[in-house]
Amino acid sequence: MTEHGVRRLPDLGRVGVWTNGTAWQSPERNAELAAEVEELGYGAVWLSEGVTRDPFLDADAMLRATSRLTLATGIAVISLRQPWAVNALTARLADAHPDRFLLGLGTSNAAFVRDLLGLPFDKPLAAMRDYLTGLDAARAATAAMGLDVAGPRQPRVLSALGPKMLALAGSHAEGTHTYLVPPEHTALARQMLGPGPLVVPEQAVVLSTDPEVVRRRARAHVGSYLARPAYPANWIRLGFTEDDLVDGGSDRLVDAVVVGGDAAAIRARVQAHLDAGADHVCIQALGDDPTTVDVDQWRELAPALLS
Repeated sequence: MTEHGVRRLPDLGRVGVWTNGTAWQSPERNAELAAEVEELGYGAVWLSEGVTRDPFLDADAMLRATSRLTLATGIAVISLRQPWAVNALTARLADAHPDRFLLGLGTSNAAFVRDLLGLPFDKPLAAMRDYLTGLDAARAATAAMGLDVAGPRQPRVLSALGPKMLALAGSHAEGTHTYLVPPEHTALARQMLGPGPLVVPEQAVVLSTDPEVVRRRARAHVGSYLARPAYPANWIRLGFTEDDLVDGGSDRLVDAVVVGGDAAAIRARVQAHLDAGADHVCIQALGDDPTTVDVDQWRELAPALLS
């Protein structure tokens, strides 16, 4: 355990994998995938929030199938679960799998929360601050009732891009899990948070030496985020222009946030994040079908990324 009522951070290793494809797999298949990821040597699996499966339940199944691997939510959307529910979920995971689960939280975006799910989406920074307060209050209340069987709270990281959410990640969490960012953003996040908190960027990759394949997958991926205001706003802060945000994203933008090529090129990008101050980088292997898990890329990249 650490001081200040926070459990010890799980061991993430230097490189992990990020996936939303597990939301379309059976629990048995996800358990097999987790066991293989552990055998390959990756330190963690980051599970996206989905509309078909619950990442907490998938995390439990995958933790049961492994002995060392860390599972993290990347991210759990706060509007989908009351703080009391998340406090109970994380307490149970901490009790069953000590020091192997990391709670990643985020506000998501209006298209997902308001338009698809029909839930309120307003003032994300204030909503996140209130949610963290609610989590701490729920834990304190269960402890007061003698029900806090899992001890200190789970460590948590926040999805953060802009300076205000990054500041909250440093003051009210153990760091940040960033998404669709170049190494330059990782350097800014490290500078803002200082040497202590976690900085964990996701890095989208396409393991292919065919430029057509790389460009098709990368542009489809980036294009799907252009209508979500937080990402374009962050890219503008990093020096991109409105011209970079049209027609699926400019080549300059796409190449900045997605790396394609051989294993050496992907390793160089991962290392750039680490050199910029990342503690851990989780790779998202892009295929042509987002409902599948491109485990072949994980396998082929493991020797280069984990040596």
